[in-house]
Amino acid sequence: MQQIAMIFSLPLLTMTLPAILAINLIVGFGVFDAQARDTWPTPPINPDRSAQISGPLQGGTADHGKFPELKGPFATGSDVTKACLGCHTETGQHFMKNIHWTWSYVNPDTGQQLGKRYLINNFCTNSRGNEGMCAQCHAGYGWKDEQFDFTDETKIDCLVCHETTGNYYKTPNSAGNAACSVMFEGKPPLDLAAAARSVDLPQRANCGTCHFYGGGGDNVKHGDLSSALKEPPRTLDVHMGVDGLNFACTACHVTDQHVWAGSRYQVISKDKQGTGQPGLRPDVATCESCHGLAPHPVNSLTNFKLNDHVQSVACQTCHIPKIARGGVATIVDWDWRTAGKTRDGEGYHEEGYIQGNGVHRYTYKSIKGDFTYDENMVPEYAWFDGQMLYTTIDTEFDPNAEFIEINGFSGSRDDPDSRIWPFKRMHTWQPYDKGRGTLVYASLWGEDETAFWGNYDMGAAIAKGMADFGLDYSGEFGFIETLSWWPITHMVAPKENALDCRDCHQPKNSRLASVEGIYLPGRDHNDLLNILGTLLVGGTLAGIIIHALIRIFSPKGAHH
Repeated sequence: MQQIAMIFSLPLLTMTLPAILAINLIVGFGVFDAQARDTWPTPPINPDRSAQISGPLQGGTADHGKFPELKGPFATGSDVTKACLGCHTETGQHFMKNIHWTWSYVNPDTGQQLGKRYLINNFCTNSRGNEGMCAQCHAGYGWKDEQFDFTDETKIDCLVCHETTGNYYKTPNSAGNAACSVMFEGKPPLDLAAAARSVDLPQRANCGTCHFYGGGGDNVKHGDLSSALKEPPRTLDVHMGVDGLNFACTACHVTDQHVWAGSRYQVISKDKQGTGQPGLRPDVATCESCHGLAPHPVNSLTNFKLNDHVQSVACQTCHIPKIARGGVATIVDWDWRTAGKTRDGEGYHEEGYIQGNGVHRYTYKSIKGDFTYDENMVPEYAWFDGQMLYTTIDTEFDPNAEFIEINGFSGSRDDPDSRIWPFKRMHTWQPYDKGRGTLVYASLWGEDETAFWGNYDMGAAIAKGMADFGLDYSGEFGFIETLSWWPITHMVAPKENALDCRDCHQPKNSRLASVEGIYLPGRDHNDLLNILGTLLVGGTLAGIIIHALIRIFSPKGAHH
């Protein structure tokens, strides 16, 4: 019975004949009652909603370029912030509550201490102890060690989110070894006054300053966030396309007192409220919060079944058919085992990959090891309930394990909060403590002789990184395979480029070949079900033929 029931939650176009019949018996061969169709809950995007576009503010009441407070000159970014706070008097206290400032998040369900400030990742391994470099993407100024004052609102960086000159940048908060300091040579001098006078609502490029380049390069981390989204065509992202809706990031990631909707640590995998009543919800960044719980107009049997899919398939699964599109590749494999090689005592790099837009990408760096790239790639698919599961610095694991998940996830077919989601899968070889079976902090950035990005001694770097935070270290390190999973939700293709039914409902090369717990018509086969369906098909066709013959040969006007 469970297998039969599963048919009614799956698409029609490539189903087996028995599956089609089963649906036809329920819905009368796709003929819907007109009244039912008109009242079906498929609300369009609210035309009255004022979604923010990426570009100059439309209809604003103030031109910051005319404010005498912003004429400068400014010696530091904090001086600009003080000028901002002179008018926006409460903003500092609001801003210091958001995760862009705290880099800290405690999962309310698990109690785990999360956030960039504490977590280990399988890209640059850890920011803790390396804030001098990593905190360039912190929305503040000067965080270089544990002494940073998170209560000082003058340290907030207003410009990174609001300046629109495109010439603003941040340098590391502390000096590194010569191997890294060359990255910032030749930068033009900053004109803080010009940046201050240009402030506006955040544009995609503002958010992308960090989110496009997280993990050490363009699109390195997420796979669905890259510089290609600064000015994308509609074909790359139907929401952000400059020839379409031209949404800014904050059109979906709505803010309330500088706290953003949407979280990587606790994802809403299945929005059960939809648009809410009245109007649209500003508190979440989900597809359903704009498009409703039944987003397809019910004018065909196909769309009826597509709406039925929403219960078990995330919108992103069908509407983001590939990631790392737009000519910018993403890293799928990172091998720290090979880091530290030198030529004549000096570090070096190699460019061995040319991505779609013609840019050459590094495939080896002495400071980081080997990289493997991919683009226009099909995501991985799995049941997801929104709960990400993190391996932290305190998590002990079996060193003999085939691999460990830096950030895994939970979900199953039996969980009503789970749906099938697309993911980017990232594979890395990275250091760990062989004696204790834990991951490690490594001192990468710095001027001292232990910093790996300078001396290429991983053992010394780990010993320093662990000692700085009072953590036990056995003194023996090795390398272990790690995986991380990144839920995909950007680079939404136009509906005409969404997945077709046959992409999943086929016996070979199904997109959902690895998804368990369901009977998927076209992908799966069941003799008993097929026999039953064939009998039902035959009986139904016979009934139709008999009914037609009765109508044809009955005397005119006879009741039948």
